[in-house]
Amino acid sequence: MEKKVALVTGASRGIGKACALELADAGYDVVINYVSSEAPALAVVEEIKAKGVNAKAVKFDVSDKDEVAQGIAAILEEFGRIDVLVNNAGITRDNLIIRMDDAAWEAVINTNLNSVFYVTKPVVKAMMKQRSGAIINMASICGVYGNAGQTNYSSAKAGVIGFTKALAKEVASRGITVNAVAPGFIATDMTHDLDKDKIAENIPLKRLGEVDDIAKTVRFLAEDGKYITSQVISVDGGLTI
Repeated sequence: MEKKVALVTGASRGIGKACALELADAGYDVVINYVSSEAPALAVVEEIKAKGVNAKAVKFDVSDKDEVAQGIAAILEEFGRIDVLVNNAGITRDNLIIRMDDAAWEAVINTNLNSVFYVTKPVVKAMMKQRSGAIINMASICGVYGNAGQTNYSSAKAGVIGFTKALAKEVASRGITVNAVAPGFIATDMTHDLDKDKIAENIPLKRLGEVDDIAKTVRFLAEDGKYITSQVISVDGGLTI
């Protein structure tokens, strides 16, 4: 059997790294994308190889469509296929809208939303030829109910949800599933400076999530969720109940 291949964007740390390692545990060769953190990305590659599967780090800026096109083409040339795509790369530039400048808006929209289009388009072409594939987009509960101080981030993640639902309808006949995972408050670098105890008070499960909570959901959608598509799965401890 031909080896299955997964591509995870923004996989040098945090949720992306956890997803890459989880998919490696499932037997996938894993391509991890990074833009600036080369040393951490190469460290993740070594962790994956230690699991007995192949791995490679590929540098490209997901918000730059030309870099993305070149990066995806190189991955397909080397590995021949992409079976799972995890669109995980993202940034925050939080501020109240009256204080938010154009650069903060555009950076978040470009990295968190436009990138999903740039990366997914060439990957979908390959998956359609294979007549199989799983695309998992990292949304957020902020895209579900909004969050003050994050109009840019919430807008981008709401866009990811709309993108997911529309694309799922386009490619279902080719055996491709498209779903989104909407993390709540997860213990990562993004939440490092937040008052975790105060946040936990509003979460029914009374704690922040772990990166593995997201990674295991991604693995489920990639491996076992063959009859699940166009869905947004909130992994938030019940915050959006």
